[in-house]
Amino acid sequence: MVRAALGSGRRIGQGPRIGAAYLPAASVVAAAMLSALPIVSTSGWYPDFGFLALIAWRLLRSDPWPAWWAAPLGFANDLITGAPIGLSVALWTATMILLDLVDRRTIWRDYWIEWALAALLLLLNELVERWVAGMMGAAVPIVSIAPPLLISIFAFPIAAWAVAKIDRWRLGR
Repeated sequence: MVRAALGSGRRIGQGPRIGAAYLPAASVVAAAMLSALPIVSTSGWYPDFGFLALIAWRLLRSDPWPAWWAAPLGFANDLITGAPIGLSVALWTATMILLDLVDRRTIWRDYWIEWALAALLLLLNELVERWVAGMMGAAVPIVSIAPPLLISIFAFPIAAWAVAKIDRWRLGR
């Protein structure tokens, strides 16, 4: 009867899994690799999965990684997605610093506030990416950011759910 109550047969107090400290970063890089899937499109309608995973991890837990991890993760995202080197480094680092400031200034956050905060960060990310593309000579109309932005905003709850499941598995709960 006690074994049935414990579920999978693991002992109480087993602790986190091996490599649990690096699993958040690995999952962000794995999410960034989703952009390498063979999806043919004339316009970039799919979201920046790596950035979505980064925001979801940071809003779920601030303790798994220090803020400086955003720079190497952004560099990996730039290499994987083909973005100009340094774009994700700067955006992701600014996002982590902004979320640290939000954590220090807010007393509590609920699901809707986190979703609105993620939507704001996703909007800023898309606007800066459009601005950089315009500086590099690309003709990017402002309406072209609407599809990836809306898909990203509506995909955030799914990303947050997936990150929460990975975190629960990582901590052995």
